[in-house]
Amino acid sequence: MTSPHGHWSKDPMSVERMLTTTEANDLIALTREIARNELAPEASAAEEDEQFPREKFKLLGDAGLLGLPYPEEFGGANQPYETYLQVLEELSSAWMTVGVGLSVHTMSCYPLAEFGTDEQRRRWLGEMLGGRTLGGYALSEPQAGSDATALRTRAEPRGPDYSITGTKCWITHGGVADFYTLMARTADDGISCLLVDGNARGISAGTPERKMGLNGSPTTELVFDGARVEGGRLIGERGQGMRIALRALDSGRLGIAACAVGLAQAALELAVEYAKQRSQFGQPVIRFQGVEFMLADMEAAVQSARATYLDAARRRDAGRAFGRQAAVAKLIATDTAMKVTTDAVQVLGGAGYTRDFPAERYMREAKVLQIFEGTNQIQRMVIGRELAE
Repeated sequence: MTSPHGHWSKDPMSVERMLTTTEANDLIALTREIARNELAPEASAAEEDEQFPREKFKLLGDAGLLGLPYPEEFGGANQPYETYLQVLEELSSAWMTVGVGLSVHTMSCYPLAEFGTDEQRRRWLGEMLGGRTLGGYALSEPQAGSDATALRTRAEPRGPDYSITGTKCWITHGGVADFYTLMARTADDGISCLLVDGNARGISAGTPERKMGLNGSPTTELVFDGARVEGGRLIGERGQGMRIALRALDSGRLGIAACAVGLAQAALELAVEYAKQRSQFGQPVIRFQGVEFMLADMEAAVQSARATYLDAARRRDAGRAFGRQAAVAKLIATDTAMKVTTDAVQVLGGAGYTRDFPAERYMREAKVLQIFEGTNQIQRMVIGRELAE
């Protein structure tokens, strides 16, 4: 058991891993080492001070962990999504800001990797996957959250280029990203996807939002005031942007599900260790049936949530439809994270309500997982509509 200010490190044997290759085993072992030695010791202090850990993403890039599901020819590792998601879970169990940041970066790379031309991929994808650049995903707007089709940001043709005007909101890595995958209206063609240089003139970031949790991760508005973007940064065809966005979100929801399971696992292990150490009435509180049953329910919920994201990932890796399964995984895993972190605070009692232990931070971080990459109400709509077809 660590000091009350530290992170409760994960026993490598405490979670059954679904690993199929030596390479995957090595990747998980490397990730666990980075999480234990480089992330966990700094997480609490950085979140308290609202410090964005940009150097950690460079570290992940140097370790080959930023491009796991993408082709080797463009700097990726050509790993199954199942392996990538387990890496996300490990990172998130140590520091959610880093886990969520990797998930957002991976989703921001997806349109270029899947819909870009070979020339575009050769030009930009390598530096993205190698950790030299960090991405943001610019879809939501003040009046277009769950209803993404209501977005108003426009990309007007100006000769061979585009002039972008509008406001995006809730942008993870806003103001610190090197590139943004942007969805904007292109005249009467509908919504299109553009890869925007984060340092382009005419782009400004608002003051970071004052959030309940994930305070190490900046979330801002982005204002585009006639920002000029070269025509060669159009990803896919004009008018294809919403299809690209929805495809990216399917995969992004799996990323958030894995992050949620990592957070829930960390909260569970914290609660178990505390219950073993804390004695009342002459015995550890874990021996009391009320606590024992609560911990058993937490364990069952975490394992069940993990199974949902692994099932969806295997479908994705096999080339099968996985959109409904991704929505299920995001819904179940994030609801589980909220419940398990709340119960962890309860197990710790008064100690759980203090910042001497990370339980209260886990609980605050869990809430946003039910909101972004599509609220859990939207996930229920996605699932229900597919069932009705």
